[in-house]
Amino acid sequence: MFIALVIALLSGYPVAFCLGGISVLFALLGIGLGVFDPLFVTALPQRIFGVMSNFTLLAIPGFVFMGAMLETSGIAERLLESMGTLLGRLRGGLALAVVLVGSLLAATTGVVAATVTTMGMISLPAMLRAGYNRSLATGVIAASGTLGQIIPPSIVLVVLGDQLGISVGDLFLGSLIPGILMALAFAGYVVVISALKPELAPQQASSNLSFSQILNLLKVMTPPLGLIFLVLGSIFFGLATPTEAGTLGAFGAMGLAAMNGGFSRQALSRVCDETLRTTSMVMAILIGSTSFSLVFRGIGGDELIADLLLNLPGGKFGFMTISMLTIFLLGFFIDFFEIAFIAVPLLLPAARQLLGPDALIWLGVVIGANLQTSFLTPPFGFALFYLRGVAPKELPTRDIYFGALPFVALQLAILVLIIAIPGLVNWLPNLAYS
Repeated sequence: MFIALVIALLSGYPVAFCLGGISVLFALLGIGLGVFDPLFVTALPQRIFGVMSNFTLLAIPGFVFMGAMLETSGIAERLLESMGTLLGRLRGGLALAVVLVGSLLAATTGVVAATVTTMGMISLPAMLRAGYNRSLATGVIAASGTLGQIIPPSIVLVVLGDQLGISVGDLFLGSLIPGILMALAFAGYVVVISALKPELAPQQASSNLSFSQILNLLKVMTPPLGLIFLVLGSIFFGLATPTEAGTLGAFGAMGLAAMNGGFSRQALSRVCDETLRTTSMVMAILIGSTSFSLVFRGIGGDELIADLLLNLPGGKFGFMTISMLTIFLLGFFIDFFEIAFIAVPLLLPAARQLLGPDALIWLGVVIGANLQTSFLTPPFGFALFYLRGVAPKELPTRDIYFGALPFVALQLAILVLIIAIPGLVNWLPNLAYS
């Protein structure tokens, strides 16, 4: 059944229908062979209604709407331009601005595609005109765009929290330090490589900032920072659930767009359309995966997978090695929604037994960081495809791939660090409950 799913996914057929269609075919096959109890099928409507009434998943349209509104209204573009003005006087300053703005956009949008394409369209031409090395410019843009996978309020973390059966707020808290470490590692690399190889990042002509420029910087930077504090602060201080915070963020983004003259009927229509498409896609995949997992469980697939994982040599180490490698490779071919809805439920029973229920927050953050690394790794990383789509045609794909490699190494180093030191993830959630 799993092999049939992989073949169907590689064919390019829509994921939701692959999941649903294969579950129907194998349910009929299982009934015919006498290895599937038809009573399992009667549980499907209740499972689907359970999915549709899940309050946690309501955070997804809120965060998608917030990110789309910030992108459509031009706030993200002005933020990039202002940070470039502020840091452009430093050697490697434009690249540092991309890392900083990528972190801020990750904390306001949580959508990798939107962040990478926005920064690619705005920052890449400016960096190339300034004489930046093409590989450094594309690498820092693609890497900074993937920070939306791990820095809250990430949609990846919302979905993982639902699938792992843990608090999304705790998962946001747990991912905060690893996300900051990722951003600091990227910034540190830019500073070091710019100092060691000045020809890669030419220094811009320096001049003192005028008072009006400083005021403009504050005017551009303060609203997004305020929105970040509104969304994450309301969750971290227990004032709102992630779903309620997503709604606050959506209203806040509309307010910021109106203040900056970017709110209109046409903009609202585009944002609503994008939100509806993304949310519908997620829910369709989730319903398909629900039917798939029900039939998979009915024919004994979950017991088989759990037995295989529990009997791997090395115990916890063997489980983490195989599961993380599997998720990393799946990230080359399918989006994180499919991975969260298909692979994570298969790993969950063995994870509970081997790692314990208290380690699921740590596991969720590790999976998110793993997916972030996978999405940046050549030749199949999704972030590289997004950047290739908006990069100039004369820019070779080879330069994009080479530019991503140092940042992949940095992400792998941080991934190993949070696996080796679980306290980096668990400290803030434990502090919140103390």
